[in-house]
Amino acid sequence: MILRVGLTGGIGSGKSVVARAFADLGVPVIDADVISRNLVEPGQPALAAISEQLGSQFISAGGELDRAQLRERIFTSPAARKVLEGILHPLVHDAIQEETKRLTSPYCIVVIPLLIEASQQSLVDRILVVDASENDCIERVVLRDHTTAEAAKRILSAQLDRETRLGYADDVITNEGSLDMVAEQVARLHKRYLVLAAQSEQPQTDR
Repeated sequence: MILRVGLTGGIGSGKSVVARAFADLGVPVIDADVISRNLVEPGQPALAAISEQLGSQFISAGGELDRAQLRERIFTSPAARKVLEGILHPLVHDAIQEETKRLTSPYCIVVIPLLIEASQQSLVDRILVVDASENDCIERVVLRDHTTAEAAKRILSAQLDRETRLGYADDVITNEGSLDMVAEQVARLHKRYLVLAAQSEQPQTDR
């Protein structure tokens, strides 16, 4: 069975950078956010469920999800966040399982930003946390999303704190330097995961 490595980290930590580095090495990458976006395309059952359970104001006149408005709502309303998770998480869970079944590589990377918060650990065999300082995360979110530092801080505060997330980690990549430094860490873990994947395929013998 393929070794599934769950890649997670706070917003702005650099999960996408790390995922691309693994992909550059030929490792299959399954992204829960991509799956989620596909699930809420016009005509999909999840979009209808969001409209029914959270309100039609989150659906545009063209029948598409108003992502910005929904994002603001779930970061300010824990109840709304739980409703959205209840709609999407089971569907994402099933889709990830189906994708991993089709792979033939030794291991894969499964990017799940809320892996720990959503208690999705059963989907993976190891947890790889991308770690960065709060200041670095805030700066990246501001540049990427063209938002304010205050808005970025609000998002960070709604997520799992850094120390708690690291406590769940089997492996950690520190993203506080250059891209070359990240690539070096990824290369080391790539070799380690190949070894672990090979070991997991060894037949078990009775003792």
